[in-house]
Amino acid sequence: MGAYVLRRLLLIIPTLLGILLLNFAIVQAAPGGPVERMVAQLKSGAHQQQGGADSQFASARVDVMHSSGNDYRGSRGLPEELIQRIESMYGFDKPAHERFWLMVKNYLTFDLGESYYRERSVSGLIIDRLPVSISLGLWSTLITYLISIPLGIRKAIRHGTPFDVWTSSAIIIGYAIPSFLFAILLIVLLAGGSYFDWFPLRGLTSDNWAELSLAGKMLDYAWHITLPTIAIVIGSFATLTMLTKNSFMDEIGKQYVLTARAKGLNERQVLYRHVFRNAMLIVIAGFPAAFIGVFFTGVLLIEYVFSLDGLGLLGFEAVIQRDYPVVFGTLFVFTLLGLLLKLVSDLTYMWIDPRIDFASRQ
Repeated sequence: MGAYVLRRLLLIIPTLLGILLLNFAIVQAAPGGPVERMVAQLKSGAHQQQGGADSQFASARVDVMHSSGNDYRGSRGLPEELIQRIESMYGFDKPAHERFWLMVKNYLTFDLGESYYRERSVSGLIIDRLPVSISLGLWSTLITYLISIPLGIRKAIRHGTPFDVWTSSAIIIGYAIPSFLFAILLIVLLAGGSYFDWFPLRGLTSDNWAELSLAGKMLDYAWHITLPTIAIVIGSFATLTMLTKNSFMDEIGKQYVLTARAKGLNERQVLYRHVFRNAMLIVIAGFPAAFIGVFFTGVLLIEYVFSLDGLGLLGFEAVIQRDYPVVFGTLFVFTLLGLLLKLVSDLTYMWIDPRIDFASRQ
């Protein structure tokens, strides 16, 4: 077992390196990088900042404008030395392969660099956004599993009955509605949109969070997290429910189940003592993927609708702004956690069913 875990951990290194290299190459080929953005704004002669996130950009713009002289006019083009200074400011004065290996070298010490436009370290930005994403990902994944597994088992037992038909219809409807549309519907109905004002519209905590007692903080947190979690769960539990049902139905028809019934075991004993362990293998195997999907990508629009500053929104904004240190920093964290959770999934497989032994496979 120890050798298998060590081998898997060592394989993470080339896998992570390959993913970073592929994405680095794609980003280099994409137009509209930070240098092009700076040059475009200098040529347009814009004088207004584009919000707090562009404060560094604006100050750098003023700095490079002064370096070109007081008679700067965007329509006359930019001097070559000014272009070189902009490239040096963003690190683009070095060849692409040097920039990549410098990035990898820094990542070995978890130095994720500095954001181009936010005047903060990428690590600090990720740490600040992490609680929001963990909250949404953890609660929505747990609630999804708590609903989907019992419902899927019940549907397998009562396959073909009116209960199975009606629940399948409800599941399909919930799956067909995009989560962000359901989030808007919840806001309209329950967050002061047009009807009831029972839940807050934005954020995970109230302004007086620090003044609340421990019980008050817990209630306040639950009050804020309820609507975003419901919106995520509605669109994510359908697949897991049907997977659980089909897995149980496949196991119920096997010979060992018929043998257990012939020995006089009742249906509950057959279901939970024999079928459950085998049927749950495929469900448990999907837990890391489900969690990582909700954690990083599945809640982007939910974060936007409810004004939640999470990692999904951070990564999206970084891509739009071509903030490459944030893009690659979040990619590095996402990929590393995903690979580690995949290893945890395999170890869980082996723990639930000792017959599975990944370590013995060559």
